Amino acid sequence: MSDIILRTEKLCKSFSTGGNQQHVLKNIDLEIRKGDFTIIMGSSGSGKSTLLYALSGMDRPSLGKVEFQKRDISKCTNDELAVFRRDNCGFVFQSIYLLDNMSALDNVLTSALLKRKSKKEVLEETKQLLKKVGIDENSWNKFPSQMSGGECQRVGIVRALINHPRIVFADEPTGALNSASGQAVLNILTEVNREGQSLVVVTHDIKTAMRGNRILYIKDGNIRGELNLPFYEEQETEKRRKEVQLFLEQMGW
Repeated sequence: MSDIILRTEKLCKSFSTGGNQQHVLKNIDLEIRKGDFTIIMGSSGSGKSTLLYALSGMDRPSLGKVEFQKRDISKCTNDELAVFRRDNCGFVFQSIYLLDNMSALDNVLTSALLKRKSKKEVLEETKQLLKKVGIDENSWNKFPSQMSGGECQRVGIVRALINHPRIVFADEPTGALNSASGQAVLNILTEVNREGQSLVVVTHDIKTAMRGNRILYIKDGNIRGELNLPFYEEQETEKRRKEVQLFLEQMGW
């Protein structure tokens, strides 16, 4: 059990709409291993994003529990959940949510200084991470409106990584990007995973799915299938594509 970072037990999530109960997640038992690049796939409305929010403490289950390193976060207060997310989780979304009135550098610094006190240390690490994801010094003081979507998403990844999260959650991280920018983002996520970062990524995109070493397919609120793969290697791309495509076809994707 030492490599299990996150697990659920009989996880359920329901919503009330127009007086009717909609059961989105149904008795999900799931384990997420440390260091894995876990992909969650499924058709629109299958519950994949709802599952991501429940796993990350952004939303509460209706029934069941979510354990993070044996701590039941489903019992935490709202304040405790906020601290949990700050200290343990990084988030990357399709909509990037950078603060429009702050530079790229300050968007990351603001997030980091919520947890850490040494501005000098945080500033140096932020600069190093921005360089690592291909944001050069000329862009550090640009506002989001002055940057491309791909650049903004890379800043968003730095913001997600700056506090050394135990796990990064991403919801359609390439969904709003063109092909070249999306490829750059996938390369960054793959690299940080090789360095040991645990990732859980929701996607409908097969190119993104191919980067994972574990693909979960969710349908009608249940996990219907799982594909386990070696960690991604570029030279195996075509073989991997065929394996993933076959799995998705078997799932009815």
